[in-house]
Amino acid sequence: MQHFPATELSIPARYCGPPSSGNGGWSAGALAALIQHDCPDNRAERWPVIEVTLRQPPPLDAPMSVTGADDGSIVAAFGGAPVLSARVLADDTLSPVDEVSPEQARAAEPTYAGHRSHPFPGCFACGVDREQGDGLRIFPGVVDQVEGLARVAATWTPHPSVQEDFHEYVDEHGRASLAATWAALDCVGGWAGDLEERLMVLGRMTAAVDALPAIGEEHVVVGQGRGHQGRKTFTASTLYDADGRVVARAEHTWIAIDPASFT
Repeated sequence: MQHFPATELSIPARYCGPPSSGNGGWSAGALAALIQHDCPDNRAERWPVIEVTLRQPPPLDAPMSVTGADDGSIVAAFGGAPVLSARVLADDTLSPVDEVSPEQARAAEPTYAGHRSHPFPGCFACGVDREQGDGLRIFPGVVDQVEGLARVAATWTPHPSVQEDFHEYVDEHGRASLAATWAALDCVGGWAGDLEERLMVLGRMTAAVDALPAIGEEHVVVGQGRGHQGRKTFTASTLYDADGRVVARAEHTWIAIDPASFT
């Protein structure tokens, strides 16, 4: 097993989902960014497929210890209890959600269910109370339904405030951070599921990022419902760039919870 040096991960309050905990996608992506591998330095390279499991709501502005586990995963813990764990998957089985044109996505945005009722209006990714340049403001509306499962879509233009400064790309475009990219792939899945009908939180997210999205370039985020099992809802999402190329793909498992947990 490759040695993983102990470090810390803290989620700033800006990146909340519910008011008192981190946005699931951003938190998962921030941990995924700590996994040691050959990081890409241009659009032709990609991150491996990474699976992150959320074991409890990620705390805000609180350092979590990050250590390596015997199985090769890394674990972020707070107060001695595991909060998130991440591992690289050997196989890429993530199938993209079918593309939606920017025109279709823009037309769907006014129908976003979060405009009518939103469980977490301050959410970094999809919150309606966040200002431009502060939150991502991804507002996916329904495009179509197949066998009762919705496909939703929205446009997203990465703002300079989410730009990463980890390395330079050969095409010299600024790029959104890995954590922001995971956040963009997150809530669109929930709105493709049954978030409007029952309160859910992200339990697991698996993502493959082929290239970080370019700052200032319009992208399309598409989500697809993939079924239910008891308290679990399964969804997928895909991020497309302005040329219709797949930038990143994800699959999610959502867990229905008691609304009293977030009062």
